[in-house]
Amino acid sequence: MRTAYFLFIFFLLIGCTEKEKGEKPAKTLNWYKGNLHTHSYWSDGDEFPEVILDWYKANEYNFLALSDHNTIARDEKWVTISEDTLRQKAFQTYLKEYGSDWVNHKVDSGRTMVRLKTFEEYSGWVQEEGKFLVIPSEEITDRYEDKHIHMNATNIQEMIEPQGGNSVLEVMQNNIDQVLEQRKTTGVPIIPHINHPNFYYSIDLEDMIALKGERFFEVYNGHPAVHNMGDSTHISTEEMWDIININYLAEGKPMMYGLANDDSHNYHRKGKKWSNAGRGWVMVQADTLSAIKLINALEAGDFYSTTGVELKEVQFENNVLKVEVDVEEDIEYVIEFIGCKKGDSQTQSFKTVKGEKAQFSLESDMLFVRAKISSTALQDNPVENMVYEMAWTQPVRPDH
Repeated sequence: MRTAYFLFIFFLLIGCTEKEKGEKPAKTLNWYKGNLHTHSYWSDGDEFPEVILDWYKANEYNFLALSDHNTIARDEKWVTISEDTLRQKAFQTYLKEYGSDWVNHKVDSGRTMVRLKTFEEYSGWVQEEGKFLVIPSEEITDRYEDKHIHMNATNIQEMIEPQGGNSVLEVMQNNIDQVLEQRKTTGVPIIPHINHPNFYYSIDLEDMIALKGERFFEVYNGHPAVHNMGDSTHISTEEMWDIININYLAEGKPMMYGLANDDSHNYHRKGKKWSNAGRGWVMVQADTLSAIKLINALEAGDFYSTTGVELKEVQFENNVLKVEVDVEEDIEYVIEFIGCKKGDSQTQSFKTVKGEKAQFSLESDMLFVRAKISSTALQDNPVENMVYEMAWTQPVRPDH
């Protein structure tokens, strides 16, 4: 009897202690690999959605957004397979691997036509809880005169028609406003991001600086025609990123974060003149693989962008930014901390470390700092002259 009494008191005390603490076990954070810019036969890609999704899943991605131009893949759509040998062979492979019960096709006047799977169908085909997620997305594709203005809406719920406008800035802002309005109306986290600003050099730095409500843009895009590195008269997207943030913070805006995406279109030809899969991606740190948790992490800056370098750790705590690389054998790494001091109009390199880990203490006079990690590893399939694998962390600010 006394033993039972003491056991009762023991467990009661434990329960009271836990109640007083009011603490819940911390959820484990995971790194999730994903691409937010991808095309299929639903617009100008050259492969079926489920084939693309299966490729990304097989290559250890955890999430993907099929972001076809001005569609969210909900209606019925048939495509006519080109008569060239490559496309015909690809279709026969598709039919053989997925089977006639899945592939809805017909021959009309000697031409093969195939019904595309909708978002509900192809996401249901490939999604696997905790392992692979398909996020509904649209590339809102607009123009002003001869300027190409594209932005993605990630986790979109209803298609948004291109809004147009009387200038490049007005077109961008009109479309951003529609995305944010849908987010407000539905209560669902939806984020816009500006795609490849140097595509045909359509979007100027001044236009990017003037935006309201935009938090993301592509610092790297794997399409061969987007000019990530700029040219003799245009700055690179990385330089653009820093100048945007200097101006954003001066105006009291949240910082702009930089994404790396494939913008893949071509799945049967590989090389620097084709828009291929696997060139750039984001690594997002979250406790759950869900659209809401991923977007929350993206908006908190809990991610890095990469063309191949993978990181074990990115941590910002007590004004110290720490970076550790997940090293590959016989590969060398350089970690550079780039930032801007308050009142300055351009960034500088604060510290450079050759090795797999480094840290940097932010001083109170600093506006922001980010890390760029370069390596001697050659990219498998580079565009432009960006031949080595690299990664970018998101900018952080010292505590105020």
